[in-house]
Amino acid sequence: MSLKPESFDLIVIGGGINGAGIAADAAGRGLKVLLCEQDDLASATSSASSKLIHGGLRYLEQYEFRLVRESLAEREVLLRKAPHIIKPLRFRLPHQSHLRPAWMLRAGLFLYDHLSQRTTLKGSHSIKFDESSPLVKTIKKGFEYSDAWVEDARLVVLNAMDARNRGATVKTRTCCIKAEKQDNQWQVTLQDQFSNSKTLYTCQALVNAAGPWVNKIFDQALEVPAPNKIRLIRGSHIIVPKLHDQPEAYILQNTDNRIVFVIPFEEDYSLIGTTDIEHKDSLSKVCISEEEKSYLIDVANSYYTSKINLSDIVRCYSGVRPLLDDESDNPQAITRDYTFELDGDALNGDKSTPVLLSIYGGKITTYRKLAEAAVNKLVPFFPSASPAWTATSPLPGGDFDDRPTLEQKLTSDFPWLPESLCQRLVKCYGTLSYQILEGSTCLAELGELAGADLYFKEVKYLVDQEWACTAEDILWRRSKLGLKFNESEKLKLTAIIESLDGSCEAA
Repeated sequence: MSLKPESFDLIVIGGGINGAGIAADAAGRGLKVLLCEQDDLASATSSASSKLIHGGLRYLEQYEFRLVRESLAEREVLLRKAPHIIKPLRFRLPHQSHLRPAWMLRAGLFLYDHLSQRTTLKGSHSIKFDESSPLVKTIKKGFEYSDAWVEDARLVVLNAMDARNRGATVKTRTCCIKAEKQDNQWQVTLQDQFSNSKTLYTCQALVNAAGPWVNKIFDQALEVPAPNKIRLIRGSHIIVPKLHDQPEAYILQNTDNRIVFVIPFEEDYSLIGTTDIEHKDSLSKVCISEEEKSYLIDVANSYYTSKINLSDIVRCYSGVRPLLDDESDNPQAITRDYTFELDGDALNGDKSTPVLLSIYGGKITTYRKLAEAAVNKLVPFFPSASPAWTATSPLPGGDFDDRPTLEQKLTSDFPWLPESLCQRLVKCYGTLSYQILEGSTCLAELGELAGADLYFKEVKYLVDQEWACTAEDILWRRSKLGLKFNESEKLKLTAIIESLDGSCEAA
């Protein structure tokens, strides 16, 4: 233990999208911030989403108008903030009269188009399916509308980088094992997951953004009862060879009133999800069930002419959504909106007391608004904090107008760069691509090839700048190159990472 604990204004527990967003917002307002994550950034729920920035068309049926309005507005904000990892995506909604009537779909899409102002995304319209349609021939008509695609784990990493660039300390593989009030401040004990060494820190404000572990922090670190009950709802996805060559995603209605997305994924695949299942098992055992696999396959097969089966599944992933328990009987009806719990002493107006803010719920689309609102709750305890700023500031690498223009510039500056690698770098890193390519005059100068088009200099950048510690960090969260790597290439990548002798503490 350190004898002289370092002091922070704010310590954030949880390196998912909410924790990273809050850390970035607070650091940008001038607060001294520490963000800790027990595993890798985005290692749980935040990397297991449907990869969408969307208003939530189905939430209209639950009358979640405020949430949908905020989500729709945030699509435009995030498209501007991160044009490298977020892009517009058109959705097709096939109509089946025995499910939802056409008038209901038209009314829902009218609200979707008009609840918030659109500046870049096209509106909805009805469509007819012709002979080129990938759907079964009995489906003749439907609707088309806009939402957006996001590289979800990279969104988390970029927010953590933004926080670090503004002065925050980011510690991955670091668990909060104890937090207690003492001498009008929090004393927080963090444990390094590799060395098991413990370090004591102090802070004025503590944010519990641990996602599915939010109540575990109360039980084990704070040793007080949690203020709310949560429902852990598992959402699972499967990845299969692409079901069609069209650029649009599809939103499929099912007879149980749920919807399933089929989304173009990494050029050669389709992403199918999600489910809504109460998760009763340990959080260390979050995986798709055979029933969920069959459910997703059956829904897809009821719509598409190309049929799939269990043997076509290339990869599955599952995440647990920590939703506030509203005693709903139906998991899909539980609100996806977020709730804050502020420590009781703070509610009495005592600004000298250490404050605790806990985050319940939320969705990736509204993370920035959640973070802004959370820091606004804490600002009264820090009178020198500057105003909110995140709505107009690009995330790291997002300071450019559009991908094609940046690709052209990169190709001009590095004419030896293969087109496919150039495109991948731009969609992952945006202008940060220059940090990877700097000083290289030919492909060979990028260093050893690990596999696919992943070279030594990119691996070094990810270890040095993005907290990557393992092959999985790189292949499934910093990228999706795991779809292209064989076992020997994974071993080679692991050897390269080990040769860098990184400490997992990015510069």
